[in-house]
Amino acid sequence: MSSKLVQGLYISQTSYRRADPVRRREINRRWSRELLRITGIDVRAIGFPKTADRPVTLVANHVSWADIFALNTERACHFIAKRELRQWPIVGRLLENVGTVFIDRNNRRETHRLASVIHGLMEAGETVAVFPEGTTSRGDDVLKFHASLLEPVVAVGGEVWVVAIRYLDRHGRWTDAAAYIGEMTLVDSLRALARAGAVTAEVRFLEAIHCRGLHRRAVAERAEELVRAAVRGQR
Repeated sequence: MSSKLVQGLYISQTSYRRADPVRRREINRRWSRELLRITGIDVRAIGFPKTADRPVTLVANHVSWADIFALNTERACHFIAKRELRQWPIVGRLLENVGTVFIDRNNRRETHRLASVIHGLMEAGETVAVFPEGTTSRGDDVLKFHASLLEPVVAVGGEVWVVAIRYLDRHGRWTDAAAYIGEMTLVDSLRALARAGAVTAEVRFLEAIHCRGLHRRAVAERAEELVRAAVRGQR
């Protein structure tokens, strides 16, 4: 996997940087799928609209570092991520190069900067992805969705696509093999995946929410309700 990350870092600083937006999305999707395959994760996308080229914001539950790449295989995204990820060796630089937006979630002033960044991305026709739980979980349930993380999207009247992420074993049953929680390191996570064997990351589109005229709390509660029902109902 390390060689694939180094390759990705090189691509992000060369051909990716020179490419037009359409080509960048293609590179992102293909490379993300290849990276996950190396770690033993296949991706199965369910229900995503195939003809929607308009800018949207993906809102999903958060289980693993692999979530980012799993979503990218279906819809190349600019992720809103905690600034600590920027410090990860290789990975942090790679994520920054492909347009990840790092924020300090303890700083309320970041909301204003984030609103400007998201508005600019939407104006450019780009897709944004947010994990409103603010942290990862085992993936067998959903934590509270924090409305504050959706404020920039709601403020500009954007369109939210609600997505449920689940990880399944070779028999199609829920597994926590990909969960990246507590004090785990990336190495710990990769070892857990190796022990598990074949794992499928299921990314399921649930509903599009048009945010114009809505309060951020209403959007967060609706998204949380939908994702929780999908995760609990299909364990």
